[in-house]
Amino acid sequence: MSTVALLVPPPTAARPPALRSRHPAFLQRSCKLGSSRVTAAMSSSDPSLATEAPQAAVTGERRLNPDLQEQLAKPYLARAMSAVDPSHPEGSKGRDSKGMSVLQQHAAFFDRNGDGVIYPWETFQSLRAIGLGSPSAFGTSILLHLVLTYPTQPGWMPSPLLSIHIKNIHRGKHGSDSETYDTEGRFEPAKFDAIFSKFGKTRPNALSEDEIKAMLKHNRNMYDFLGW
Repeated sequence: MSTVALLVPPPTAARPPALRSRHPAFLQRSCKLGSSRVTAAMSSSDPSLATEAPQAAVTGERRLNPDLQEQLAKPYLARAMSAVDPSHPEGSKGRDSKGMSVLQQHAAFFDRNGDGVIYPWETFQSLRAIGLGSPSAFGTSILLHLVLTYPTQPGWMPSPLLSIHIKNIHRGKHGSDSETYDTEGRFEPAKFDAIFSKFGKTRPNALSEDEIKAMLKHNRNMYDFLGW
């Protein structure tokens, strides 16, 4: 379901106007860069901590946040039920996860009647709710369900209504994504933060439309046409 993640951010940062703004606060994170110079100095004295390689220019163009561990506890630890970042170290306080993984919670946005199954018309309504025009919402709904319906079915029989079952949404994870969700549907804080450190050139804690396009292009795996 990571394709949809480009349209709807994780539970900690839902910002519908993003799809219409040229420089939207599409996905947000805390930006605390005060100690980056200290970290850089440490890296120069200890090459094993370096995040940039002189002979690999792309590592300097798409940088990582060397201070993330100071901003968020255990950023390397994938969270099963909370989408955390430096601004929301405990996720969305007061939000009931209902025992669902972060990826399942993300997919549940499209489940308009809350029955655990998503149908194309529900996806269409959800995409309209976040600002897509009718033609785009219709085309995207059909594409998503054609791709995700069979992997998420509880049995071998395909669904004539192209339903998507939320309990099996982890089976729909594809390549060429940001890897913010792991293959079991957990949330990867470090991967999420890297979206901004690598591509947030206009503002350090947000992505513009052009930066989102650059991210999509960068994340492409070779010959992964479905993932693209």
